[in-house]
Amino acid sequence: MQPYNSPFGNKVAFLVFFLSCLLISIAVGDLKEGDSLVKEDDQRVDERPLYLNQVVFIIQSQKNSFHVRRAEERRLELLRQASSLEQNPPPVLLLHSLSDNEGDWSILPLLPYLSTTFGRNSSWIVYLEEQTNVELSRLLQVLGKFDRWKEWFLGKPLHDEESTIIHHYAFADNPSVFKYPDFAAGWALSIPLVNRLANKVRDEPLKSDFTIDLKHEIALYIWEDGKGPRLTAVPELCTETKGSAGAQNCATTVDTYLPLCGDPVKKEDVFVAVKTCKKFHTERVPVVKKTWERHAALLEYYSDHADPTIPTIDLGVPNTERGHCGKTFAILERFVSNAVPQTKWLLIVDDDTLISLPRLRALLRCYDPSEPVCLGERYGYGLGQGGYSYITGGGGMVFSRAAVTRLLSSGCKCYSNDAPDDMVLGMCLNALGLPVTHSPLFHQARPEDYSKDFLAHQVPISFHKHWNIDPVAVFHKWLVDDRGDRMPNKPHRDTREEL
Repeated sequence: MQPYNSPFGNKVAFLVFFLSCLLISIAVGDLKEGDSLVKEDDQRVDERPLYLNQVVFIIQSQKNSFHVRRAEERRLELLRQASSLEQNPPPVLLLHSLSDNEGDWSILPLLPYLSTTFGRNSSWIVYLEEQTNVELSRLLQVLGKFDRWKEWFLGKPLHDEESTIIHHYAFADNPSVFKYPDFAAGWALSIPLVNRLANKVRDEPLKSDFTIDLKHEIALYIWEDGKGPRLTAVPELCTETKGSAGAQNCATTVDTYLPLCGDPVKKEDVFVAVKTCKKFHTERVPVVKKTWERHAALLEYYSDHADPTIPTIDLGVPNTERGHCGKTFAILERFVSNAVPQTKWLLIVDDDTLISLPRLRALLRCYDPSEPVCLGERYGYGLGQGGYSYITGGGGMVFSRAAVTRLLSSGCKCYSNDAPDDMVLGMCLNALGLPVTHSPLFHQARPEDYSKDFLAHQVPISFHKHWNIDPVAVFHKWLVDDRGDRMPNKPHRDTREEL
């Protein structure tokens, strides 16, 4: 959700967007379908051996205690492997601990530090997610195939099947031509590329803009309209499950994206708030009732009109065409009042959100509700200029009771009823020093808006929007497990054929 702009501002924004698309369309002419693959002439094995201490590993960790534990386990496993190889250990950094800068998770603001610290004595920066498994000896062999003195951007390539809103409709004429890395497989930058990008960040301040799909935006920044390297596909960087038949030649594999931390939290521990309005009572609310409402023990619909047939609750906040901040803060106030049962978790969704509550309850078992947890799909605004992170509302926003209490006691409020609720909440959380916890299983858009291969190793929790789809069919295809409320252990592998 973007903040409200004046009519003049909207015209300027449209002009900027049009020119950006035009520049991308011109530059894409230089891209060919096979350009992401390694060519023999471009690849030269360095005669000198590559040692582990020349590779810097950065685990893309988060501040929440559950994620800190996962990242620390990954770090210790890497060091254990290094010890078994009888080599000096590599630097293994946890991204969340490198500084207090909120924008570090967006990668680019941290490049000057990495260049200064490792730019002379290292050869590679390798980024891993918390669930990325690594076979160090095999990864060293893979990296050793590339000339470390050249600029390299390595990863497992993803591409769009059609132009998508989450990528600002880039490469509309041929969306599949542009490749970007699947972070779950791990991805790597050679030090010469890191050093050059770091200088660029120093010399040209990062734009104060939205961070929506980081992996795509990183690839665009590196490519730089054809002036920088494109992503080189590395088959050994995989998203196969560790130990599976398809992982035999892989240097990286993944654990399931939906961690198993025990039995799901009880239905009665999650209070569900659905935001709607009178004009959608007959269009969107019936979809919720046909799909996921039955999995909720405690659910209320909040509208600008009280309709006893649904039923809906009128919070006394006028409906707005955008933003809905007033309604969201009224929901937060109601959650901590005596008007509703006292639960550990609050889920706020739109009336066109499709969500699997059984999967959400399984995920919530991993988190401590006594901590201020704010969970969902993380976006950012102005991260290169001291901005903030926020949970994008369409995919669902999850708050622990401790988080809601902290938010309301701080006095943070909407500056208008139609202010963007998710962004205002992000500003409040940033001011309080409370982290936004990201899960890629929440989705702001439809399945069609994401790469097939990206969704193939997921067990998704939510999608958003009914536009140009059958929402009931989408729900049953993506968010229902054959075993009912029980959580599936396997990712959605069949998406390669069915999307």
